[in-house]
Order: sequence, then C-alpha cells, then structure tokens
Amino acid sequence: MSQLKRAENTTQPRRSILSDETHLMIRAMIFSHEIVPGGRVNIDALALQLGVSQTPVREALARLESEGLIAKEPLKGYRATNLLTIKEFADLFNFRLLIEPYAAEQAALLIDSNGIKELQSEILTAKQALKLNDGRVIEAITEHDARFHALIAKYSNNKILASSFASTHCHLHLFRLYVAGQKHLIEPGDKTIFIQDLFSRYYQSDRGQLAIKQHMAISKAISSHNPKQAKAEMYSHIESSLKRFIPYLHQVQSDGKAGKK
Repeated sequence: MSQLKRAENTTQPRRSILSDETHLMIRAMIFSHEIVPGGRVNIDALALQLGVSQTPVREALARLESEGLIAKEPLKGYRATNLLTIKEFADLFNFRLLIEPYAAEQAALLIDSNGIKELQSEILTAKQALKLNDGRVIEAITEHDARFHALIAKYSNNKILASSFASTHCHLHLFRLYVAGQKHLIEPGDKTIFIQDLFSRYYQSDRGQLAIKQHMAISKAISSHNPKQAKAEMYSHIESSLKRFIPYLHQVQSDGKAGKK
C-alpha cells in the first residue's frame, strides 16, 4: 500500500504515534485539500484534531517544509504552499533536462548488480500499476515515476545531483497538481484545463504505457552499461513529456493574457 493511501485516514491516531505518522497524516490532508493551497496551518488545531501534542506536529511541519508543501512565514506561522505555476512547471522540466540525462549516463557506468535488480524490480512494479483502476493507477504510476528517477539519481554516485533532484520533490508536486485539477480547486481560466489535460493525457493507459516503455528503454541501457544510450534515452523521455505539455502551456498563457485585456 502506498504512503498516500496509508495516510488517507486522518482520524485520531493512538497516543504513542510517531512523528513520521503525524507527517503522513498532515501530508494526506494537504493532498486531499483538507488543508487548501495557501491556507494557514494552526498548530493547536492540528494537534487537537490528531490527538497529539504540538511537538510531533511541529516536527511534521518542518519535514513538510523541506518537501515544499509547507512554508513558514515570520510572525505569521505556517501555511500550505501554493501549487506550481505554469512557469515553475516549465522550469522544473528544463532543470530535469539538464541533470537527469547526465545521471543516467553516470549510472550506466557505475551501477552494480544490486542496482540493476532494483531497476528491474521497479519496472515490474510499474507494469503491475497499470492493472489498477481509476485514480489508483495515476497515483501508482506517479509514485513509480518518482522512485524510478530517484534510483537513477542515486546510482549516478553523485550525492549533490541526487540531493538536488530530491529537493525538487518533482513528482510529489505533480501529483498535487493532479488532485487539484480533479477537485476543480484551481481558479477557472488559469490552470484547471491545463492540469486535467496534462495528467489525463500523460497518465491514461496509453500514455502511461508509453512512459513505462521509455523507462524500460532507460533501464535496459543502464543495465547494459551503455552510457551513451542511457543518456539519450533519458533526454528523449523527459523532452517528449515536455513537448506533449507545451501546447497546453502556451494555451494557458495565451488565455491568461487575453483575460487581462
């Protein structure tokens, strides 16, 4: 069961709750928009709702701040961060184009037998995810996506690169955008249509299979210790994803400009 699913139940936990359980529960509240984007977070109210002291709540908020889901403002306290803007989304993909092909290239040179087994196991997990129904497949593929790319960053043997990629929390924020689009919580004429189209076209069965086929090609190149091919496959994978989204990015930007006239 995924972390998101395990965290969905935000009923009062046992008194001996660990801080990581509190973290998962508050995280689930952010994803479900029980805590809305930009909304204030009241530590006392959260502690009361979850049946815990302020300490695990503060620890959880600190972790969520490091994930980019919570922001701490001087003299104002905590709030949930806003969703990615269109520019931030494009910037994120352009950043990935810079570092992930290099990570794949290095992984192909340095990966060991255990790493190869991990990649192959992750591909199997993705294939199983496609058998799920409705929104579950979107969450499962999103989580696979995050794990797969993190594995390659890990086996690049470059801690700075892996840390930089992890700090983007890329797929976590993409899933949050998807949930927002599904719940129609984004202002009309801005990002609602963009987000719905983006994820329905990318994560529906045929697109999801395309993404996984691309992951398989990347995994094969890395496992075969073919750095040139691994780099090319990773670049193609990220670039093709961005290219599929570009028309929607431009459309949203055009609509936004037109609305200001």
